[in-house]
Amino acid sequence: MTGDARPGPVPPAIGALAAPLYRFEIGRRNRAYDRGAGVTTLDRPVISVGNLSVGGTGKTPTVRAILRILLEHGRTPCVAMRGYKATPRRESDEAAAHRRAFPAVPIVAQPDRIAGLRALFETQIGRGVDCVVLDDGFQHRRLARSLDVVLVDATRPPFADKLLPAGWLREPPAALGRADVVLVTHADRVRRETLAALESSIRDVAPDAVLATSRHAWAELAVVEEGAERTEPVAWLAGRRVAAACAIGNPDPFLDALTEACAPDGPDAPRGTIVHRTVLRDHDPYDAPSITRITDGARTAGAEAVVITEKDWSKLRTVADTEWPCPIVRPRLRIELMSAAAEFTHAVLNAARAPEGA
Repeated sequence: MTGDARPGPVPPAIGALAAPLYRFEIGRRNRAYDRGAGVTTLDRPVISVGNLSVGGTGKTPTVRAILRILLEHGRTPCVAMRGYKATPRRESDEAAAHRRAFPAVPIVAQPDRIAGLRALFETQIGRGVDCVVLDDGFQHRRLARSLDVVLVDATRPPFADKLLPAGWLREPPAALGRADVVLVTHADRVRRETLAALESSIRDVAPDAVLATSRHAWAELAVVEEGAERTEPVAWLAGRRVAAACAIGNPDPFLDALTEACAPDGPDAPRGTIVHRTVLRDHDPYDAPSITRITDGARTAGAEAVVITEKDWSKLRTVADTEWPCPIVRPRLRIELMSAAAEFTHAVLNAARAPEGA
């Protein structure tokens, strides 16, 4: 999928009527924020990671990449996020994924991120935090930031989309003009000329931003079998019959990468295949019927593994081992910068060092 406009969340006629009202309200709010109205500045720098669209563009692995940069250079970051669809008894999928990847990094996950951060800073751990990574923060302009990193998915470019609710854009593409860094994700999933055209469109609206490109790489596999977890190389999937299951905003890159892992290039490579797919809506709760659909489908298709994402594991890890007909596998992702890696790293570290508001 490369650039076709997706139908919005409501019927087209309703979307066409409502989108201008949405555009007006977004413009009104942004003009107020541009004047500084209602904006809070913390006593330590904030690095925001966000996007223009509803759905997945790679924020979670990008936040992790930024955390790794900060930690490797001696910073002490925390993560602040809304905690989408969290409950009093269960944290959000994204928060759980961050906590598994960085158990020592404090995480604030609540709708009022400013209050949550202030409460954290009052604790002994929080007093040692010297910078904040704001997950999904581009539209959360109540909190001032030292750096705005905005993600654009090359397989679903915003220039081919429409504003909510006619399409899936939270803001028009011109909002990229606020970005300090624009990171094009899944850049390896489109043709070179398609990527060049997208970069040109970004340059038109964000001429001063650092423009970098990246790919999602599968570093290794976490394999859970009979209640025990082990690490395997990605080549472990080669030649296997697998079932795929996911509830993410943009499943196509995940499914494409899984297809490649099962059937790698080369005349002598073993040829595996995806024998069953369960693609659910983003943030699906994975209720009993959904789980049965996955497990029964995998069993009937003779799957040798069920492959899910780290985000999906936040919910599926509670399913009893006896319900799975085969091992549960999730790729451990990393963001690999394809261009402007040095500029990206410099922007992150410079923002983390700079006094807020400087």
